[in-house]
Amino acid sequence: MRAWSVAAASAALALSLSSTATAASAGCNRRCLDRMVDAYLAALVAHDPSRVPIAPQARLVENTVPMRPGDGLWKTASAVPTTFRIYVADPIAGQVGFIGVMQENGKPIELALRLKVQHGQIVEMEHLVARNLTPAGLKNLVTPRPGFLADVAPAERSTRAQLLKIGASYYDALTESRGSAAPFAADCVRHENGMQTSTNPRPAATPAAASGAPPAMAVLGSLGCAAQMNTRMFAYITRIEPRRVWIADVQKGLVFGLSQFRQPMRQKLETIVGVPGVTSLPMNFAPFDLPAAHIFKISGGQIHDIEAMGFVMPYDSRTGWE
Repeated sequence: MRAWSVAAASAALALSLSSTATAASAGCNRRCLDRMVDAYLAALVAHDPSRVPIAPQARLVENTVPMRPGDGLWKTASAVPTTFRIYVADPIAGQVGFIGVMQENGKPIELALRLKVQHGQIVEMEHLVARNLTPAGLKNLVTPRPGFLADVAPAERSTRAQLLKIGASYYDALTESRGSAAPFAADCVRHENGMQTSTNPRPAATPAAASGAPPAMAVLGSLGCAAQMNTRMFAYITRIEPRRVWIADVQKGLVFGLSQFRQPMRQKLETIVGVPGVTSLPMNFAPFDLPAAHIFKISGGQIHDIEAMGFVMPYDSRTGWE
């Protein structure tokens, strides 16, 4: 990079931090929180925590491991998110959630970020990093789906309290295997680490299958968000705790949730109900946890889009916030 480009970038970052800190001192609004995320990510890539206003006693947890600013992704981040960025700013909570695709040591990663801001300083930082993204997943992580960027029409908006309640209901729908536990829209689509895991086109029969029928997971993946819950395909998810659904953006109808899925995997074969041609699903996995982040798009009181990311940890791992 040319010297003038470096100087211009440094000046822009300084201006952003100055305006962010000024706004934060009076209560960090949505724009301020979004700018704090951008400044934080730029500081990560610069490997320099001093570029953002981190409080002296601030806490940082990365992939459930407590650490100090300057460690973890602070050492390995190599490029900021460019085209895939979703912000969920909540001035009432003084927090902002974010999911984006950036680079670590020159390779793409999906980052879920939570920042808590008080009196113009960052007091909590949380990184969830998904590595080893698949080529198929990366194809869906180029730009966010339009709903995540659009404002919700005033007549279709929910209150902040309603948004948080709707976001939290998603986890009930999973653990109860009950689609009606959450208000899923008919057009609801879920992505996980970029992979579309619901509402896919129904697969055709394949000669490779003994009966000529499509594979069970392909059939289940063609169902909508609510219908999948009702099949009991997620019955292996017995606990989701803790569930931290604290951040909501009323204007955009977004909710940011963090959770830890606890899977003892005692059942090695799940019984599937209500799906012609699919009666069971092999689940021969060792016990594991899945720390995860979700962003829900809510309009008209219904969940239309879900962007999720997560990674595998040993069963019953600590969260890092105990």
